[in-house]
Amino acid sequence: MSKQKIIVKNDEAAVAGQAVVSSKPVAENTTFASLSASLAEIRKLKGVIGYILRSNSSAIIDLPPSEKVTEYAMFSSQMLDFSNQVSNEFGLGEAESMVVESGSVKVLCMTVAENKIGVFMEKTAGHAWIVKRILL
Repeated sequence: MSKQKIIVKNDEAAVAGQAVVSSKPVAENTTFASLSASLAEIRKLKGVIGYILRSNSSAIIDLPPSEKVTEYAMFSSQMLDFSNQVSNEFGLGEAESMVVESGSVKVLCMTVAENKIGVFMEKTAGHAWIVKRILL
């Protein structure tokens, strides 16, 4: 199965497999560009299914072609919001990362400098190294 990469910048529409050119280069957000490069390398690891990276003005979705891409995006966004809500409610401070496991898949959700990340992987894949790699 070939992978599908969707890049959306500045709320412009994108067609699967095509990059939408923006008047504001992604490179202006050096954290976003750095995370994008790290996630592209992480994506090559065995057991990593794909990832979603969102900033306030751009998003990169690198997941296998599926009708569930929108559901994955909503799920990772809701998990990030939920982890922040629970952390605040119980006075735990800011959550560094959150891992949610299902029967066969797990999702690592993180926020780094206003950039929201969701890394989807097989349940057997190790996530601790991925957290360290993202935070470098």
